[in-house]
Amino acid sequence: PRLKDGVFLSVDNLIGTLLAIFGNVLVSISLTIQKYSHVKLAGTKDHRAFYRTKTWWSGFVFTCLGELANFVSYAFAPLAIVAPLNAVSVLTSSILGFIFLRERLKPKDFAKQFGLVFLGYIFVIGGAYLLVSFGPNSHEKLIAANIVKHLVGWPVLLYLLLEIITFCLLLYFYKRRKANYLVIILLLVALLGSVTVLTVKAVSGMLVLTIEGTMQLNYPIFSVMFVCMVASAIFQAGFLSQACKLHDSSLVASVNYIFSTIFAVLAGAVFYLEFNKEDILHICMFLLGSAVCFLGVFLITKTKKKARIFEPCVTLNMNNGVPTIHDKGLVIQPDYSGSFSYGTLVNNNGVTPAPLPVHLETPPLGPRSSDASQGHPGIKRD
Repeated sequence: PRLKDGVFLSVDNLIGTLLAIFGNVLVSISLTIQKYSHVKLAGTKDHRAFYRTKTWWSGFVFTCLGELANFVSYAFAPLAIVAPLNAVSVLTSSILGFIFLRERLKPKDFAKQFGLVFLGYIFVIGGAYLLVSFGPNSHEKLIAANIVKHLVGWPVLLYLLLEIITFCLLLYFYKRRKANYLVIILLLVALLGSVTVLTVKAVSGMLVLTIEGTMQLNYPIFSVMFVCMVASAIFQAGFLSQACKLHDSSLVASVNYIFSTIFAVLAGAVFYLEFNKEDILHICMFLLGSAVCFLGVFLITKTKKKARIFEPCVTLNMNNGVPTIHDKGLVIQPDYSGSFSYGTLVNNNGVTPAPLPVHLETPPLGPRSSDASQGHPGIKRD
C-alpha cells in the first residue's frame, strides 16, 4: 500500500505502471527495428517487399508484445496513470533516434542544437515520477456489474451527452464548414480517444478476471464495450491520419498527447471515480506532474524541424540509418499519406538537396553547341 506522502504504490498499480512503461518502450524499440528494415532495403539493390524480411517481422512481433502489455496495464492501474505514460514512448523514440543520428558536432553546436531536447528528457522523467507517485491509488475489480453500475450513473450519462454534443458540433465544422484547423481535428481524436480508453480498461479488466477464473465474457456489457472499443479506435486513427496529412507531424504529436491525456484523465475521473479518495495535495501534485510531462513532450518534438531526430507522428525517425543515404543528402522519413506506412525516402527540410552524379548532370549549353552544327552539313542552322 501507498504511504500518505504518495511515494509507494499498491501492488496492482505497480504492476500496471510497469506494464505501461515496458509496453511503450518495447513499441518504440520495435518501430526502430522495422525502420531499420526499411532503411536497409532502401540502401541496397534488394527489391523484396519489406514484409518479406525477417527484420521487419521481428519488429512486428515486438510491436504486438508492447501493445499487449499496454492493453493489460489498463486492467491493473487507473487511467490517470496509464494515459500520461505515453510520454515514455516519445522519450524512448527520441533517445533511439538520437543514438542512430551519427553526426559529429562541436560541443557548442551540440549544446545549442540538442539542449532543449535533453531538457525535455528531464521534464518527462520528472513529470512521470510525480504523476505516478501522486496519482490515484484506488482500483476496483472491473466485473460486469460494476461497469454497468458506472455506466448508468448520472455523472457518466451527463458526461457522455456533453461529449456527443461537442463531437457533433466539431464534426459539423470540420465536414460542412471545411474547418481543417489542427485544434478541431485533434479534439475529435481526443474525444474518440476518451471512449477508447474507457472501453479498453473495461474489456481488459473483464478479460483478466476471466483468465483468473471469474467468467465475464458472457455478459452483454462485454460485447458492447468491445464493439465501442474497436469502432472508436478505427475512427480515431482516421482523424489522426488526416491531421498528420494537413499539419506538421511534430506539432500533431505534442498537441495530440496533451489533448488525449487530458480527456483520458477526465474520463477516468468521471467514469471510474478514480480521484474520489484523493486529497487536494495529491491532486495538485498529479496535475503538476502532468503539466511537466506536457512541457517535456513539447520541447522534445519542437526540435523536429531543426534536428530531425525522430518523426513522432507514427514512428520514430531513425536518421542516418544507412550512412550512404545520409551522405547523399537524403534521410528516411515516414510517409503518412493516409496510411500507417513506416517510412519512405524524402528530402529532409533544412538539408541540402542531393547533388546529381557527374555523369547524370546536364552539360551546360554554350557557344560550342551552335558551332557543332557547322561540322555537319546535314544540319540546318537558324
